[in-house]
Amino acid sequence: MPFKFERKIRAGYLTAFILLLISYGLAFYTTRQLSTENKWVNHTNHVIINLELLASCMKDAETGTRGYILMKDEKFLAPYYTTRRDVDSIYRLVTTLTQDDPLQQERLISLRRLIDKKFLLISAGLDDFRESGMEISDTLKSLVSMGKGNMDSIRFMVGIMQQHENKSLQDRTAQVRSTAVAIKIINITSLIIAILVALYSIITFTLENKAKQEAARKMEEYRFKLEERVGDLKKMNQELMSLRSMEKFTTTGRLARTIAHEIRNPLTNIGLAADQLKGEIQENEDTRMLLDMINRNCVRINQLITDLLNSTKFSELKYDSVSINELLDEALELASDRIHLKKITVQKDYAEDICEVSVDKEKLKIALLNIIVNAIEAMPEEKGLLQIRTKGRKNQCLITITDNGIGMDKETMSKLFEPYFTGKAKGNGLGLTNTQNIILNHKGNIEVESEPGKGTSFIIALNFPEHHPSRAVPQALK
Repeated sequence: MPFKFERKIRAGYLTAFILLLISYGLAFYTTRQLSTENKWVNHTNHVIINLELLASCMKDAETGTRGYILMKDEKFLAPYYTTRRDVDSIYRLVTTLTQDDPLQQERLISLRRLIDKKFLLISAGLDDFRESGMEISDTLKSLVSMGKGNMDSIRFMVGIMQQHENKSLQDRTAQVRSTAVAIKIINITSLIIAILVALYSIITFTLENKAKQEAARKMEEYRFKLEERVGDLKKMNQELMSLRSMEKFTTTGRLARTIAHEIRNPLTNIGLAADQLKGEIQENEDTRMLLDMINRNCVRINQLITDLLNSTKFSELKYDSVSINELLDEALELASDRIHLKKITVQKDYAEDICEVSVDKEKLKIALLNIIVNAIEAMPEEKGLLQIRTKGRKNQCLITITDNGIGMDKETMSKLFEPYFTGKAKGNGLGLTNTQNIILNHKGNIEVESEPGKGTSFIIALNFPEHHPSRAVPQALK
């Protein structure tokens, strides 16, 4: 879904980019065309203006000459003298401007001849006027008449050239209008395309975003349900493990009672027989030693059976409300000699606002002490680190006792709470069995996490009192 959504958005923006790029390209091209056409329009106007200026200069020269003849004053000849320079400059400029038009170039050559002839006629008339003592002679009249015809020819030629340029001006102006209209159409089309593409993108984004949000909502619901199921599964797994531990403990207790019953009966008979033998046979040192050995071992076996029964049966508890932190400190105090002897570092992480628990103080202290002693014995001297942490979780008080000792493999952990199972040379294998019995008697739970070479953690969970508010919402979690 996200990939499809992004693909549609990208396709929309890519299409918009391509269309706008094309439209802007056309606009750029037509704008350049419009600029070129405007240049040609200005060029044509320049040609027309200069042709008009050329005709005006020739008229000024003719008018100045007439004024001189009539008024016999040299100042009237000033336009004639300046015009000759100006005409040459204007003519060269018009020649340059029309060099791309062969027809106008030919007409310019003819116009040049007419202009040169006009200046020759004026010059000849002036010379004749001066030679005749500033009197109007017949020759002057004839020259003036020829000059008038020549000027008409100049005006005619200039008119033809202007007409030609005006026609070009009209064509180029029409082309400019056409190009301007094309630019307007392209700009409007580009705007419409941009609006349509923007609308497409907005609509696509809105629809796809709604679909994405709906998918995210369903995914979140599924994740929440999955987490609930995982939590339920974890809880059921913990309950199953607790039930298995309870079942295993109950089975062990039943087996222990059966074995105790079966052993104690013959053991009693052996003890009675040994006592009977003491009174009936003649005593000597060897006989007394053997009979005492029999009695002593009978007592030892009987004590072992008693310890086994005590460690595998549910006993009556004397509940008191105590601080679990203080109870741990008391257990640590009982093990202080061992801690100092091996130079173990103790690190406490107690939850200060955790509530009190209702337990049999002495029995739970024994259970905690057994775990602490086992942790101390599993750690190396001077490098041992014993970490003890308490915290509240929902309706339970959690106690975690961690060491950095040798750790245990899975096979060892599976037999950890079995009677007479021990990894110590001088242990009887009933300490952790008794510890488990005490925890289960308190309706609690004990778990073990361990890896070879990485230490071991015992996690004990005890229920908070029913009446205490922390049972519903532990303060440590607020």
